[in-house]
Amino acid sequence: MKAVPKVNEEGLYLEDTLVDDTFSGVVPFYSYMEQGIPDVLTTIGGVQGPKNESSNEPESNISGYIIGIPVTLGLFRPRFDLAAWNAYQSAVSAAQDSFQQALSDWRELPEEQRGDMPVLESTPQPTLWIEGLTLEEIEKLTKPQPEEPNEVDRLGSEMVTRELEALELRQQNEAQGAQIVGLELRLLSLENN
Repeated sequence: MKAVPKVNEEGLYLEDTLVDDTFSGVVPFYSYMEQGIPDVLTTIGGVQGPKNESSNEPESNISGYIIGIPVTLGLFRPRFDLAAWNAYQSAVSAAQDSFQQALSDWRELPEEQRGDMPVLESTPQPTLWIEGLTLEEIEKLTKPQPEEPNEVDRLGSEMVTRELEALELRQQNEAQGAQIVGLELRLLSLENN
């Protein structure tokens, strides 16, 4: 078993889900509705889907997709580009059809006219996981928040403030003591006269 991403209908990441190790690609999962009221999601063999489309069965709606492609790291809110996936699948299918046609044409030629056997051209996979947030939303998320001082920082700051106040009081006390000594010396000199 392996964990793969699960996305909503718009391709936004919801959660991881467990699937068989051989799972790959993109598969829809369905929610079943009975009389317009959402019911539980139903899973069949690790891939969710409708059971039977008979008239007495509940109506099914695509709720999202199970994605067999790992999420690209570094995205704030990963979004799977379903349109790019569909275009990629169309390109892969077209390349395979073209290869099959070329191979069929090559096999129909006499051996002395064949030349090299056709090769299946691989279609490069586009970037399928993109950012689901706007630049403004990312800036808001990454903007540095003012830090609340913790208890130790707050107590340390208060202690420094109190020490500065005590130093100022000592300096005032020394200055007043020097004034008193000066006054006492004047008194003594007046008494001696």
